Amino acid sequence: MPKRMPNRPTEDAIRNRYADLGVEGYYESEGADYANPHFPQIRELLLRNAHRIDFSHALDFCCGSGEVSKVVQELGYPLPTASDPFTAAAYRRNFDAPCWPLSFADVIRGKLNGQFSAILCSFALHLCPQKQLYPLVMQLLTHSDQLVVITPHKRPDLSRIAGVELKFSDAFPTERGKNVFLNGYAWKGIGGME
Repeated sequence: MPKRMPNRPTEDAIRNRYADLGVEGYYESEGADYANPHFPQIRELLLRNAHRIDFSHALDFCCGSGEVSKVVQELGYPLPTASDPFTAAAYRRNFDAPCWPLSFADVIRGKLNGQFSAILCSFALHLCPQKQLYPLVMQLLTHSDQLVVITPHKRPDLSRIAGVELKFSDAFPTERGKNVFLNGYAWKGIGGME
């Protein structure tokens, strides 16, 4: 059973720390204590779209402190395999389970192993440098037929990558009225960035 999630920093506090330290610097400094402030939106989006996602053998990619993993277990599925280069300590604290320390660059270099029913990526792909997005998505889609992305922005729009198809989409507002988006993608053919 997962442990209680820690108190969550505000979105503004995280954004300000990104500005001060850079994204990588923030996670190197705060990763062990990280908790996503948008857990209610993540939970609601996953619950509303559970009939569309195969959680049976999922990868929680860029797992943070395990917000997605917690919902997957709540739905009655096994704890997903987890991966995050910065927040592994926070994940292990909440689940007492391993967390692979794979970065975007590691996945691009082919270090992700295994096949998954779905790869779930929450609040991370919008941080991927544009030039790394195509090879990262191509690698992820060689390990699963389903890539589910939860993001605080409309980006990245992976359907702009030739060969990637948007299968379903949903949004749920924060308390401030900003939407958190969930997009489900699948591989449809050969291509590159449009």
